[in-house]
Amino acid sequence: MMLPAAAAQLEILSEFQRVDPYGAVLEADRRAGEAWAMPPAAGAARMRGARGGYVSFRLVAKLSRPGPYSLGISWSDPAIQTEVFREWFHHMEDERGYYPDALAPVETPYRSRMPEPDNRVPKQTAQSFWIDVWIPWGAKPGTYQGEARLEADGTVVSRPLELVVLAATVQKREVVTVDHNSYGSGWIGALYPEARQRGGESFQSSDELFGLIHAYHRIFYEHLGVFHQLGYGHGGKVGPEYAPELEGSGRNRRIRSWRLFDRHYGPLFDGSAFQGTRRGPKPIPFVYLPVNPEWPASFLWWGEPGLEAEFVNVLREMEQHFREKGWTRTVFEMFFNHKKRYKAFPWDGDETRFPEDLAYFKEYSRLLKKAIPPGSPVQFRFRTDASWMMERQWQELAGVIDFWVLWASMVSWYKEAPRMLAERGDIVWLYGGTPSVEENAAAVTFAPFLVWMWGATGYVRWLTVSPGEDPWFRFEGGDTVLAYPGERFGVTGPIASARLKVQRNAVQDLTLLESLGMGKEKDALRTEASRRFNGARLEEWWPPRPAIAESPAHELSNATIGDNAEPFHQLERGVSARSWLDVRRWILDLAAEVK
Repeated sequence: MMLPAAAAQLEILSEFQRVDPYGAVLEADRRAGEAWAMPPAAGAARMRGARGGYVSFRLVAKLSRPGPYSLGISWSDPAIQTEVFREWFHHMEDERGYYPDALAPVETPYRSRMPEPDNRVPKQTAQSFWIDVWIPWGAKPGTYQGEARLEADGTVVSRPLELVVLAATVQKREVVTVDHNSYGSGWIGALYPEARQRGGESFQSSDELFGLIHAYHRIFYEHLGVFHQLGYGHGGKVGPEYAPELEGSGRNRRIRSWRLFDRHYGPLFDGSAFQGTRRGPKPIPFVYLPVNPEWPASFLWWGEPGLEAEFVNVLREMEQHFREKGWTRTVFEMFFNHKKRYKAFPWDGDETRFPEDLAYFKEYSRLLKKAIPPGSPVQFRFRTDASWMMERQWQELAGVIDFWVLWASMVSWYKEAPRMLAERGDIVWLYGGTPSVEENAAAVTFAPFLVWMWGATGYVRWLTVSPGEDPWFRFEGGDTVLAYPGERFGVTGPIASARLKVQRNAVQDLTLLESLGMGKEKDALRTEASRRFNGARLEEWWPPRPAIAESPAHELSNATIGDNAEPFHQLERGVSARSWLDVRRWILDLAAEVK
């Protein structure tokens, strides 16, 4: 519909309704229905939220013709804090249109012109903004008034806002851990050329590098997630910032220097890297150890006394160092990421497929237990990411592996597994990918919801920091990125995606629901949440065990697993753009009963 000449419009939409650069709601999100989870009151866009949480929405400025404009937002009480982000319209490859995702932080009132000069969208007539409203834990319950204001082409458009702050509070410990995985540090210099230039030839040991690493930890921390960096390659080579420096061999193998390791990890293990965040400084909950078949002892000497001596000596020193530093709130993961098809080692450490390879896990477990003194306050765990033969691994590696990351498509065949493993004292996570921007805006909520429904505790998104060669003008879809490099916008560090914020809000809602559900049957909560989320009955989350679950792992293929995981994928496809609106409305109704 054409706007009247010289007109300006300001629309308020939910976080699940994205628009294109011409103001039309994206086709993938049109099922989101009404803009708000609650109807408007007295002309105001009305929203609700619990204390210690975020309320998010979108503002869309529409102009009938090119020209300058300004946009602002304010509240009657300064206790209500607002952050405004301009949404970048990513031009998709193969002429697949524009999708908003990267969020550039802006000060308000924001002044620019349409079309936005840097985004270079031909004949752009609409610009969308993501709005985060933070409700402090100490905010007084009640109703707060606000205003969104657009000025353009001699026209002033004002939209009233109404925020109902509930008495309920979001707990500071998330009920679901969403992990954002990455590999090494080489990609950082490529994404941040200005920082790399400042760091010069010593960039890999510079304040610039460590500042950026900590910035990635911070952005995921502030969005209720965690960040993992695997510090070694498939052949076992460890980056110098991921492991202490070693010297000697055999019985004389020891740690020579902690300098780079402590510079990298010290602020993460004591929490000081998160000073000044809304969540406050806390140690990271999980981290990969540099341990692999080439560190601290070379696999060349497998089975020799010298390898055992080197491994035990170094791990014993690490435990002592961590204990002396007080780094006892982080889980240190011994994790093997190689596969034999990479031709570096003759066994699968990751997604193990062959029964004979389990012997290596048992031996490394023995070495780890020999190195770590009984009763140590330092938390060492032996982690594996399992798929092909996970059921056999649960049986044969009981007491060996105590941190399981499981392929979600296959776990649906084993209903009792999460509870069985948790009762053993094991950590149970799931793993998978990230929805692209071409899926609906609520698709990213499926992973945390799945974890909660199945009784696991975490989900690994296997790669979340790789935006592609040109995410701005030749975008590949974003299924490997949730945080973008911010240098384009004057930010020395990552900036969030809209999908990351949608995911954060879902984790926040589930955490709130858990606190409200005290005394209620968990299955009753799951039943109602599932009905609202994708219409599935509780039993549909655990489809019948297929016959191929009895097949040897070497007879399986990705295709056969995919075919037999179709009931699981139907659950995922059942998520629409309005799915989380319906879940959130119910959760907030429960929260409104708290006095």
